[in-house]
Amino acid sequence: MNTSNIRHCMVVHNYYPYAETRVQREAEALVAAGCQVDVICLRHAGDPKTETVGGVQVHRLPLRHHKKGGLLVQLWDYLTFFVLAFFKLTRMHLARRYHVVQVHNLPDFLVFAALVPKLTGCRVILDLHDLMPEFYCAKFGRSMDSWPVRLIRLQERLSCRFADHVITVTEPWRQALIGRGLPADKSSVVMNLADPRYFYPARRPADGRFRLIYHGTMTRRYGIDLVVQAVDRLRRELPDIHLTLHGRGDYLDAVVGMVEALGLGEWVSIGSEFVPLDRLTDLIRSAHVAVVAYRPDVFTAGILPTKLMEYAALGVPAIVARTPGIAAYFDDEMVQFFPPEDVDALAQCIRTLYHDRARLAALARNIQKFNQRYNWTAQRAEYADLVARLAASARRKGERE
Repeated sequence: MNTSNIRHCMVVHNYYPYAETRVQREAEALVAAGCQVDVICLRHAGDPKTETVGGVQVHRLPLRHHKKGGLLVQLWDYLTFFVLAFFKLTRMHLARRYHVVQVHNLPDFLVFAALVPKLTGCRVILDLHDLMPEFYCAKFGRSMDSWPVRLIRLQERLSCRFADHVITVTEPWRQALIGRGLPADKSSVVMNLADPRYFYPARRPADGRFRLIYHGTMTRRYGIDLVVQAVDRLRRELPDIHLTLHGRGDYLDAVVGMVEALGLGEWVSIGSEFVPLDRLTDLIRSAHVAVVAYRPDVFTAGILPTKLMEYAALGVPAIVARTPGIAAYFDDEMVQFFPPEDVDALAQCIRTLYHDRARLAALARNIQKFNQRYNWTAQRAEYADLVARLAASARRKGERE
């Protein structure tokens, strides 16, 4: 479907580029398809108010992300950004007349910043990176029946009803939304697939040590401490193992402290500095095995980790906690599964792959089956087609009026 001359605007409560690779991938895919794309986002100190990045026109609001703080602090952040984004988007739409506005959560209710564009015929996409009820249950230790989560479920339902189309990141999460009342024909999946410009199989350099890697957000629910504990149990038996941890997050200081307390400086390296994608992929390729040790909770149950899809695209074998979201896409021939939170089982998986290099080589081959079935080249075409269909609908409505 023709995507040329489509005017598309994205709104995201985060920084652009780099902070949200999903947003950047989608925006650049639309630019490559011939769309005119604007992004409204947060602003780091020293960032220009506007600039063009990869063909995308970026408009930054004078707000920064306050990652520390409780529910009220986050709500204030969301509301402040919502108000500024509402007026910014309204002004930009009245000047440019967008065909499609795409709002990325969190929060879901940010979609109402597109009220004026929607009232004037623009189509609205709500892009759910995370399901807010599950996210807040896991983060703040609430149940799905608690009153704060009931309110979050209400705003999710109203936000989905307001949008013309809802996309999310996995089929299990799409089914959860359908179970909560979202029409199936109003929803689709756009996965957080690896960018093939950077993530592709390549020969890994030989190294004398048996190298493990985890990269991404440092938070407790992702089980980084479990990997450190497994290395601690194996370091005497397998003295040439080495774990590289690379990322940032609220759990970083705790992990650093744990490594120091256990005296693992020789076996564990931690990096938190930003590295460009080409260097990151080289770092991942230098590992023999990647580890994804997510703890089980209502939120991680539906996650298909972006890092795991990147390991698949690179052909790097992976040891993975068996959660429902991961098991929906990967099987025992593609990854080495272990029961979530079972450090002994995780250590045994590392031990097995250390000694069984034939199994390690088979996993390196088989994990790529995921990328053969799910890849960004095919998905970006489906995504661009969705935007084109919505834009065509907006144009037809404008012609009738």
